[in-house]
Amino acid sequence: MNANNFAERLRAREQLIGYWVVLDAPVATERIARIGYDYVALDGQHGLLGYQGLLSGLMAVDAGATLSTRAAGTGAVGLVRVEANDATPIGRALDAGAAGVIVPLVDTAEDAARAVAAARYPGASGGIRSYGPMRSGLRFGPVPAEADAATVVLAMIETPQGLANVAEICATPGLDGIYVGPSDLCLAVGGRYPNDPEVADEFDNALEIIAKTAAEAGVAAGIHTPDGQTANLRLTQGYTFATVASDLTHLEAIATDHLKAARQ
Repeated sequence: MNANNFAERLRAREQLIGYWVVLDAPVATERIARIGYDYVALDGQHGLLGYQGLLSGLMAVDAGATLSTRAAGTGAVGLVRVEANDATPIGRALDAGAAGVIVPLVDTAEDAARAVAAARYPGASGGIRSYGPMRSGLRFGPVPAEADAATVVLAMIETPQGLANVAEICATPGLDGIYVGPSDLCLAVGGRYPNDPEVADEFDNALEIIAKTAAEAGVAAGIHTPDGQTANLRLTQGYTFATVASDLTHLEAIATDHLKAARQ
């Protein structure tokens, strides 16, 4: 799958499934990218990756996707959750070859507009992105308008303010979609910790509101999930893309299962 095709499918609200990477392990990321996921998201906010890790991870995604495309006509694109809603990390992630950015802590439409502007070049899109395409020029351009068309911008809904302003955020011109951070959203609705059962109803209600609001605005609605079963559930509930777990949590889980089996 090329970046243009991914952007078109996401904007058309087609169902997409991705995987989350927090480890600076390019060989593992390459293997994940060839499995068949539509995207692989590298976590530049909470993940254990610096800029070199993001760059290596994006190159690994491209390598794995190329192998996958040759074998089955499919292949993942690389996304980056940037560390902050700031033009510098957004621009650097895109210059490194990301097909899009997931921007954290978006509380208002103004925050969303700032993220969009940072990811778009000056001109018809009204962006402020500085022209230094590096790897992205090999993949999405180097014509700025072509890069803009292939680049997706996703705003995270994870705070009380973001939830309250979700309709205005979804209506932001140029924003391609929203992305739910469930751990922070649980705290935002009053939870004492992620997955707090005492706020399960409030959490589920918030998820429903977010998915419905995105649908009414015609933008993509994504969410992070702990496993494939939950990802499937969220897609049936109206979310249009879902990310599965992470490499680190899966590594720990499978190692634990094998240890239990060996000791039995």
